[in-house]
Amino acid sequence: MESAFSELGIKNVRDYYGHRAQTKLFDDFEQGKIPAKAFRDGIREISGIYSLTDTQIDAAWNAMLIGVMDGNHELLLDLKNEYRLFLLSNNNEIHYGWIMDYLKNNFDLDDNTAFFEKDYYSHLMGMRKPNIEIFQFVLKENGLVPDETVFIDDSPQHLKTASELGLKTYLLTKPDTLYDLIYREGLLKN
Repeated sequence: MESAFSELGIKNVRDYYGHRAQTKLFDDFEQGKIPAKAFRDGIREISGIYSLTDTQIDAAWNAMLIGVMDGNHELLLDLKNEYRLFLLSNNNEIHYGWIMDYLKNNFDLDDNTAFFEKDYYSHLMGMRKPNIEIFQFVLKENGLVPDETVFIDDSPQHLKTASELGLKTYLLTKPDTLYDLIYREGLLKN
């Protein structure tokens, strides 16, 4: 995503959006406080490049989305046979549209409901990770016991909040895969 924005001429992308912190524009967008139009206008404003089209901004913003690794859907179904599974995603209107189109076009799925008991998207909830409220909401709504709940994420700050609530946490970053983590930690047996 950083290189995609840089190719559009936007400098210092990490000053606005990064794994550890982001500006109010991105926070508000991921919490559904502003629509896609306001987000795109905000990108034009912070970049000073008012000629950027909606399509250019969306393509650069969606460049961080990688799709589903081969075997992950089957792995999720195997996990769902053993555990209650939930998806908790910091998301936004633009990414959500891309994801739903991707699932439809590549897997003939309308959404992620086949793989999870419930999926939660920050922009639809008005909350985002790592804020404690989003974790508390999901735990309470589903009657989950924190010390019996596993949380896997690629952001250390999200794991910190989950851990403070008593959840068992795992950091998943490349080159590790979900498949390797699940079997290495004994969450499923071969």
